[in-house]
Amino acid sequence: MKIEVVTLFPRMIAGALEFGIVGRAIARGLMSVATEDPRLHASDAHRTVDDRPYGGGPGMVMKPEPLLAAIRAAHARLPPGSPRVYLSAQGQLFGQAQARELAALPGLLLLAGRYEGVDERVVELGIDRELSVGDYVLTGGELPALVVIDAVARLLPGALGDERSSAEDSFAHGLLEGPHYTRPEVFEGRGVPPVLLSGDHADIRRWRLAQAVARTVERRPDLLANAQLAPEALRALNEFQTGASSDAGASGRTRGWKPRSR
Repeated sequence: MKIEVVTLFPRMIAGALEFGIVGRAIARGLMSVATEDPRLHASDAHRTVDDRPYGGGPGMVMKPEPLLAAIRAAHARLPPGSPRVYLSAQGQLFGQAQARELAALPGLLLLAGRYEGVDERVVELGIDRELSVGDYVLTGGELPALVVIDAVARLLPGALGDERSSAEDSFAHGLLEGPHYTRPEVFEGRGVPPVLLSGDHADIRRWRLAQAVARTVERRPDLLANAQLAPEALRALNEFQTGASSDAGASGRTRGWKPRSR
């Protein structure tokens, strides 16, 4: 997969790509990431890429001429079918579904804005879609671009040491992940759940699913509204809700749920 990032700070992008899964994906030839600096396309001696907004107001706006020229130069290096994406507060919320969609593409252009944003004509003439990484304000689009690159990289075949990792991640099936444990078996008086030591893989799978369901209900119930759960997950959810309802009826409130191993 080929990715181009249009950014005023190419070193900010390049420096973050040397590590972890993304770095390995690039080293293995599964992904390439290049940058294009709009300043290189500015026509004046000062390499001006921003100006005051028409109509007044605080801050500066990125100018259309150098920005569109940079987008077009970067996009020309990508294979056909590569969308141009602007990381924007007005965009669709980026999630695992969008990451899977982008990972299936041959290429991707990411525009990292700065200041108060970009001239709207850049969006009209040079952008195919807008994505937001969350409902908060950042100083620029470089960190969101890196978030997208990281989420996409781990979905590329061969990027992970064990392909089951991406399949079992939080959000992969509409649920959060359950808890994880490693050695030592007892740490500061807290032991590993016995089911994980049993060697019964079917029992362990059921326990992990029950934990994932419980954690999602307790921490992110909003995820369940549109989740397309597998039949086994639906059964675990029904068991959790039935158990929680019984506990509430017996005690007047819902107690913490500890799933059985079977």
